[in-house]
Amino acid sequence: MALADSLCELPNGESPFPAVVELNVGGQVYVTRHRTLVAVPDSLLWDMFSRKTPQELPKDSKGRFFLDRDGFLFRYVLDYMRDLNLVLPDYFPERSRLQREAEYFQLRELVRQLSLKVNQQNSVNEESWPASDLEEGVRGASCTTKPRLATSSVLVPPSPSSSSETTQARRSGYITVGYRGSYTIGRDCQADAKFRRVARITVCGKTSLAKEVFGETLNESRDPDRPPERYTSRYYLKFNFLEQAFDLLAEAGFHMLACSSTGTCAYASDQGEDKIWTSYTEYVFCRG
Repeated sequence: MALADSLCELPNGESPFPAVVELNVGGQVYVTRHRTLVAVPDSLLWDMFSRKTPQELPKDSKGRFFLDRDGFLFRYVLDYMRDLNLVLPDYFPERSRLQREAEYFQLRELVRQLSLKVNQQNSVNEESWPASDLEEGVRGASCTTKPRLATSSVLVPPSPSSSSETTQARRSGYITVGYRGSYTIGRDCQADAKFRRVARITVCGKTSLAKEVFGETLNESRDPDRPPERYTSRYYLKFNFLEQAFDLLAEAGFHMLACSSTGTCAYASDQGEDKIWTSYTEYVFCRG
């Protein structure tokens, strides 16, 4: 009875929330039923959409309920709450992060299932390196190492052969970076041009290469389950600075091969004489 008394209900016994609820989770929009959000008692979402009123919850500019969490991983949280069954892609390297999200949303059973999967994955990784192989490697190294006396340690730069071996160990391939930008310029170029505006930097290429180069700055929400050896053209970066993307590519050993660009021009308004230039530019980078 105490639990029922604490629930937020209208005088007629109905919930103050609509049957279909729109959510904004970290910039990603989700639409689901209210009964899905309250499917797991005592969870964070159950508490938000059972014990509180719509006026008490934060909303974005369009009136959607806002959650400041990982929008990409929330899709798996929502899938679990629909039928209380955990189903993940065959290649899913974000289990630890998803477990952290499950802990935040207070989904105890989901946390338990994810912890089992993480432990199984760790055990598989350990079995892939048998102890006998490691012991043989240590014995082999000890047999070939000559005793020596040293009174100081000196850092020796790697030889050209070793650096070339390191470069060859990196996977070769191509990555294409593109962006659509715009800027405004005054009449006859007499006024100072406003700074360029880059809406989004796209990334095309092999999934594994893109993740290696850009890491956490890569937004995979438009193509989340792509296997590592497949190609994609739907990734984009979480920042809007081209030079930052170039620095990351250079640090990973990529070099620019080609660049192409197209542009159009239009007047900013019927009354003014300012012109808006829009362009789409692509840069092709290669390694190996």
